Amino acid sequence: MGWPLGVVSVVYGGRPVREAAELARQQGFDHIDVLADDPEDLALPAGDRFAMLPRTGCTSGPARDGDRSWDKTVEDYRKVPGARIEPWPGSVVGSNERVLAFLEAVPGLRLTLDVGHVVAWGGDPMELLPFADHVQLRQACEGETQRLEGDVDLPGVLARLKTLEYPGRLSVEYFDLPDRGWGFDDPIAAACEMARRIRGLL
Repeated sequence: MGWPLGVVSVVYGGRPVREAAELARQQGFDHIDVLADDPEDLALPAGDRFAMLPRTGCTSGPARDGDRSWDKTVEDYRKVPGARIEPWPGSVVGSNERVLAFLEAVPGLRLTLDVGHVVAWGGDPMELLPFADHVQLRQACEGETQRLEGDVDLPGVLARLKTLEYPGRLSVEYFDLPDRGWGFDDPIAAACEMARRIRGLL
């Protein structure tokens, strides 16, 4: 089974979203994940949209662990049916156990699952894939969210999605955000190489 393979706009750094979408189209991606309020008429369709706060039909990230209480974060997502959450290391849901507990606390909530984040916090993405409506792919290892080579079992992830009859999309994500501790020399080249590998497995 094949899935549409897209790319997250942050791969293209500070480029305007229209330019990023055109580059992504030229590189063979099927969609581009953009911000919630970015325009619709891009060179590629929006595969996902990211919002800073929970928003129906969009992905948002939880607060940093300690910034807000668990109860407040649960309350925020319960108020917005149809929102998706993207767990990340250091967030209030920065472990497999916390993600599963959060999903139980917010019935119907679905994930945008970045397998790099899960491996970076020492978790197994396979456990969380059944709860994903969108999957982001990159290599990582424990303690490092993105690498060119790492411990993400890409064939295993794709095989698990096939078993689950996963109906969603896949996106590649690398980024250069040194101010957040996520520096990377060439995210575009890394994303294109990851896409090549994934297409070879589909």
